[in-house]
Amino acid sequence: MRDFFKYRAYAFAIILVALGIFFVGFYTGKTSQLKNNQISSIINKNVGIGEEVDFASFWKAWEVINEKYVPTSASSTEEISDQTRVYGAIEGMVRSLGDPYTIFFPPVESKNFEEEISGNFEGVGMEIGMKDDVLMVIAPLKNTPAYRAGIKSGDKIVQIDEKPTSGLNTTEAVSLIKGPKGTKVKLTLVREGEEEPLVIEVIRDVINIPTIDTEAKGDVFIIRLYNFSALSANSFRGALRSFIESGKYKLIIDLRGNPGGYLESAVDMASWFLPAGKVIVKEDFKEEKDAQVFRSKGYNIFNDKLRLAILIDEGSASASEILAGALREHGVATLVGTQSFGKGSVQELVNITSDTSLKVTVARWLTPNGLSISDGGLTPDVIEKFDQEKFKDGIDNQLNKAIEILDE
Repeated sequence: MRDFFKYRAYAFAIILVALGIFFVGFYTGKTSQLKNNQISSIINKNVGIGEEVDFASFWKAWEVINEKYVPTSASSTEEISDQTRVYGAIEGMVRSLGDPYTIFFPPVESKNFEEEISGNFEGVGMEIGMKDDVLMVIAPLKNTPAYRAGIKSGDKIVQIDEKPTSGLNTTEAVSLIKGPKGTKVKLTLVREGEEEPLVIEVIRDVINIPTIDTEAKGDVFIIRLYNFSALSANSFRGALRSFIESGKYKLIIDLRGNPGGYLESAVDMASWFLPAGKVIVKEDFKEEKDAQVFRSKGYNIFNDKLRLAILIDEGSASASEILAGALREHGVATLVGTQSFGKGSVQELVNITSDTSLKVTVARWLTPNGLSISDGGLTPDVIEKFDQEKFKDGIDNQLNKAIEILDE
């Protein structure tokens, strides 16, 4: 399971043109002694970059490295190829955006990423992301090795085996954490409320992603949704049928620790509670003309008697935030818990060359009222921090608070 993003198999023409000119400009410069500012002018003109952008410093640095660079280790025999330096330059350009979800994949990493999204899923079973430049656990998936090992939403991952995580992006971290069933990975975590870092060893396994559970407590029906997979919408429909057949009118949707998934699933679920045409989420692209609005399909089977509360926490992200935000802003649901994660962007995978690719953020998700989900996530209507000590005694204080609100 991973956050919704679009995949297209076409070349990113502008960057390809830039790379072509990169080499043409370089070798032309070596043979005809063009000045650096002339090369910059050629590049700027051909790829639509303003004249104020000066590539002369780049070419000067390239030439200085060619002429002067010596490896710090005298025993080093590995020569860094020009192509490797080009990949490094692209990675640097991508990192300058400050967006942890936009990532360049050189050949090996690109192949690994495509294998990952194809469904080969052995690992520890948790969703991770970047927040304030720190690698964090969004949520461990229920009944996975990470969940059973006691890893929690909000844990900061500072080391994977012996490698510090500072400077790693999420894809690099995932490649270190995942691995064959039966092997171990050691995670060093910083957890709020703990004075010392926690070192947890997790044995990898095949990950079977859970979808949904239901439970009745008195006159309240509870749906616990663990992800927004392609199958989640159908499972949610079945859970709602059980709720209706129960004769109850108080409903809690528990999205705690739900890291999201497919946008379409969130739209389908929200449609059970909203009239046709009501805005569920907006996609805000670079060009205003490309903006998309996703609206309710109008299943809208509930009357005014319905009482609905949604539980969220720092592990609620992406599609969870879309569903919770839409139902709250349309006055259907009360949000209970703690601040959500704040993952409100759309990524697209673009082939740069036949063996490299770029996962690039192409849009932001906005709630019906125009709130950018990425700007800090959702603030609950009723803030209730999770009490770990009470939970050890079998008391879920956040769930009890939601029940209390529905009973008012």
